[in-house]
Amino acid sequence: MSNRKLIFFDIDGTLYNSDKVVPAEAKKAVRQLKEDGHIVAIATGRGPFMYKKLREELGIETYISYNGQYIVFEGQVIYDNPIESSTLEKLSAQAHSNNHPVAFCDEKDLRVSTKEHEHVKAGIGSLKLDFEVSEDKAYFEDNAIYQSLLFCTEEEEAEYTASYDDVYFLRWHEFCMDVIPAGGSKAEGIKTLMDKMNIDIKDAYAFGDGPNDVEMLELIENSVAMGNGVQEAKAVSRYVTGHVDENGLYDGLKIAGLL
Repeated sequence: MSNRKLIFFDIDGTLYNSDKVVPAEAKKAVRQLKEDGHIVAIATGRGPFMYKKLREELGIETYISYNGQYIVFEGQVIYDNPIESSTLEKLSAQAHSNNHPVAFCDEKDLRVSTKEHEHVKAGIGSLKLDFEVSEDKAYFEDNAIYQSLLFCTEEEEAEYTASYDDVYFLRWHEFCMDVIPAGGSKAEGIKTLMDKMNIDIKDAYAFGDGPNDVEMLELIENSVAMGNGVQEAKAVSRYVTGHVDENGLYDGLKIAGLL
């Protein structure tokens, strides 16, 4: 169809409400978008194994994981960008010496250095994952790691953020930061995917709420920030919709003219 659109959704706080479920109206809306011939995609900081059921539930086969580091188009991996193992070795040693846990994430699993640490329980717990997280301090040695998690408070982070050139740190929880390859973002992932799909950026839409959505919402003209989103996300978006818990996603699709 000539007016076929590509619509990117963040997960947490956008597709998922506060209870980490997709509201019925949002689910119905996604189904409608697909029936209308549009392409529905996910752009998230999560790893693919963390939202497999969600993809199956919504019938989504195109997604950007780990803030752009692992991209799948119609079920096929088209881009992956792991962190250098020497960087992970340095980070692991530094964190260990400060009693700060680290998690290592590849496309199929997440392993954490110290499972019983309070910061891990709080940070990982907030994701409401549907599987038990395993412990493995050396997981990075034999696996391609696309994102690491560093568990420390904001007051403790400066030592890390000043120490690395090839990764950057993005806080998403009081006790946890994503560690991502430098230059990587959802926005860069979207550019890679759109090149592959040969779709004009004017035909793309993006919905998000968090700090890791800001570049994506800035890149895409037809951008919608959730009412529950951070101020930075709202500031760069074309539209601002209601709270995710109050059918904000469904309303945002209507505001953007997609429904």
